[in-house]
Amino acid sequence: MTTAPETAFIYSERYQQFDYGPDHPLRNTRLALTYELCQTCGLLSLPGTRLVEARDATEEEVIAFHRPDYVEVFRAADRGQAPPNLWDYGLGTSDNPIFPGVYAWSLLSTGASLLAMELVDSGQVACAFNIAGGLHHAAAARAAGFCYFNDAAVIIKHLVRRGRRVAYVDIDAHHGDGVQFGFYDTDRVLTLSIHESGESLFPGTGFVEEIGRGRGIGYAVNVPLLAGSDDEIFLWALDQVVPPLLTAFNPDVVVTQLGADTHRTDPLTNLALTTNGFAEAVRRLRPLCRKWIALGGGGYNLENVPRSWALAWAIMNQREVQDELPESLRATFQRLGFRPSRIRDDPYIAEASTREQAWRFVREQIHRLQKLVFPLHGM
Repeated sequence: MTTAPETAFIYSERYQQFDYGPDHPLRNTRLALTYELCQTCGLLSLPGTRLVEARDATEEEVIAFHRPDYVEVFRAADRGQAPPNLWDYGLGTSDNPIFPGVYAWSLLSTGASLLAMELVDSGQVACAFNIAGGLHHAAAARAAGFCYFNDAAVIIKHLVRRGRRVAYVDIDAHHGDGVQFGFYDTDRVLTLSIHESGESLFPGTGFVEEIGRGRGIGYAVNVPLLAGSDDEIFLWALDQVVPPLLTAFNPDVVVTQLGADTHRTDPLTNLALTTNGFAEAVRRLRPLCRKWIALGGGGYNLENVPRSWALAWAIMNQREVQDELPESLRATFQRLGFRPSRIRDDPYIAEASTREQAWRFVREQIHRLQKLVFPLHGM
């Protein structure tokens, strides 16, 4: 019998103190729902599992990736002292509003990822999951796409400074642009992103031809998918690219961004995955991650996110989660206007013509990628 790895679930009730605003798509309620579902299913009291209180990042830790002038402007805006060039830094927009406590929220979500990094890199646990992390769009000096501090890029920068080789695997529906371009010219970080094509979705990047620059050529890898791509298409694409490249790169640490907005009912995206497909993607990543820092990410349907991340956390602990949604959670979901009864979805296959186009597109992308990138890794 295989022994499950030591794992850590990073969480804080302080997450619920922060709110992007009533009309903003990103709701921190999804974090509390995920915690409640994992707890009710007994997934936070497993042998070898730690529930760890999140900590705040320091400005010094954040500046490892973010420019000091950006941090200074962001802090001033949070204090009501916004400079006239606030928008130059992507701040104060409808996507990235200056809501009460936004700076403290960003330090907390980033600190939670730094804590996950410390636990994994020190060998205290084999896997740590920060569901509040994965804010992958922020650049070194610009907020973007609901993201103020790029926690993934911050922890990768710290790991590289420690001499680690890092692989970053992003399965969010949106391209992980902030992380990719943050490490675009280094061969110490391999970034892999499977996402809806930038032709139809923000941020409009993540094409196969984006393969890095200078020493980083071949270390940025993108698999864009057509809108309507379902579980089978997504998993096929993952299998063609992620295992062979991770094996060739042989990272010391793997950081994964597990955005749940690939779901077919997500209001902001156009892929067609189910919770089953999402869980299977995580299951296929698990044996590739000897040291695994898992981060949350997107997900804008409150019914989907906790179900997806509870399944992911169960897989990280080599456990199967019950199929029936606990009664207490059903009542909570109903108060929010949702009526799920099960954690796993019914199978779904996209409509025939959509599926045919999506298959043709993904095969073309993989073929181009294998010609462009694989030879650079001796494949």
